[in-house]
Amino acid sequence: MLADPTGKLTRDFDVMIEEDGMALRGTFVINPEGEIKAYEVHDNGIGRNAAELLRKVHAAQFVAEHGDQVCPARWTPGAETLSPSLDLVGKL
Repeated sequence: MLADPTGKLTRDFDVMIEEDGMALRGTFVINPEGEIKAYEVHDNGIGRNAAELLRKVHAAQFVAEHGDQVCPARWTPGAETLSPSLDLVGKL
């Protein structure tokens, strides 16, 4: 997590509300290659959950290391993962 006192990142990620001079609450998970792996943008009246953000970071790290597996909803480190296939469509 970081601050953006100049507003450069908020503009780059298109979360700046120019007329108010402030940004929406944006959360972005970006891998070392600079690819966005997860993001959420909330209105300023809606809080974010740091534990959920950390879970998403762990899931992104797991998938980067184990490309043949995916992390289902509410996955936590050490929990079961899934092998992606068309057989899973509509069953989760």
